[in-house]
Amino acid sequence: MKIAIPKESHPGETRVAASPDVVKKLIGLGFSVTVEKAAGAEAAFTDDAFKEAGATIAKDTASALKGADIVLKILGPTTSGAKSELSMMKKGATLMASLGALSNKKEIDAIAKAGVTAFAMELMPRITRAQSMDILSSQSNLAGYKAVLDAAAEYGSAFPMMMTAAGTIAPAKAFIMGVGVAGLQAIATAKRLGAIVTATDVRPATKEQVESLGGKFLEVDPEMEKEAQTAGGYAKQMPPEYFEKQKQVVSEHIIKQDIVITTALIPGRPAPVLVTEDMVKSMKTGSVIVDLAVEAGGNCPLSEYGKVVEKHGVKIVGHANVPGRLAHDASSLFARNLLNFITPHVDSESKAFTVDWEDETITGTCVTRDGKVVHPMLGTKKKPAKKESEKTDTAEEDQSASKGK
Repeated sequence: MKIAIPKESHPGETRVAASPDVVKKLIGLGFSVTVEKAAGAEAAFTDDAFKEAGATIAKDTASALKGADIVLKILGPTTSGAKSELSMMKKGATLMASLGALSNKKEIDAIAKAGVTAFAMELMPRITRAQSMDILSSQSNLAGYKAVLDAAAEYGSAFPMMMTAAGTIAPAKAFIMGVGVAGLQAIATAKRLGAIVTATDVRPATKEQVESLGGKFLEVDPEMEKEAQTAGGYAKQMPPEYFEKQKQVVSEHIIKQDIVITTALIPGRPAPVLVTEDMVKSMKTGSVIVDLAVEAGGNCPLSEYGKVVEKHGVKIVGHANVPGRLAHDASSLFARNLLNFITPHVDSESKAFTVDWEDETITGTCVTRDGKVVHPMLGTKKKPAKKESEKTDTAEEDQSASKGK
């Protein structure tokens, strides 16, 4: 079977859905792999490295996708225009990518109509066995790290306390809003750089995690937060009264902060507003806000997609595709997620690729099959997925791996 890895076509996308190491492993599983020319250039993966791993290099997207049984991508294919990637894929092909399925209904309908079986990897269920397949976690981890570095680059002072002959420099105060994978990594990174770190989240279960990393947890309403988590491990949409109380608690706290990093996302919904304009006005001149939810509308209404702006004396960072700012590592981790998703469905002896349609990772991510949209979250009826007894210990509100969500 042929696996194709085309070059990403979405503007600003620097990642690639395979690394040479993963290509070698896919070939070892019995697949042939074709990589489009320069697909990994912005992630520091050369065509020669892919060749050495055993891949064939295609001259263009059409050549890469021609006859492909499986297509691996970071983001979904373009679905309109004479040169749409979807039109280059054969009927019956299988697509694995971050599709933004809950937001991109038109594109999902087009994929179904084209007869392509698609797996939206961002919908991976939060179960222990699927952790190694979870693109949200792998990409969010890098986003949380990079957010702190971006904040440090814009902040005009040092992070750690420094005692010098000329006097003492006070440590920066960093406030992390949303303690998912991105938030936890931001806490750890800010702490390593010497900042005094506080954090908040609607889910009280995250308090211990914050404290284990050396941060202090800021509670809003412990009683309301008891019901703030879905069975699948994601944050729920909270009632208006909670956000009013949150606004009050955060308003009092944020005045003293130098760095604020917001990471709160709710799958399929606009990002909640956590930092209002009045809060920004109250912050010290020279403070920095990094909005990791800017692609979903932003946790701060003053953030601008793809820009660093200054409002009321505060720098607000709204970089697009933050994982893609660490393209080499982001691509490597994404590729391993896909490899770990594929491997259980390959027979070790015959090398046959046979999807187990009862597997929870399959039922949780499959959005189109046999010309139809089949995922229950997309408004279709489907047989309930089997339950797994072991759930992940923590639930996370993650920085999405896809753009435009």
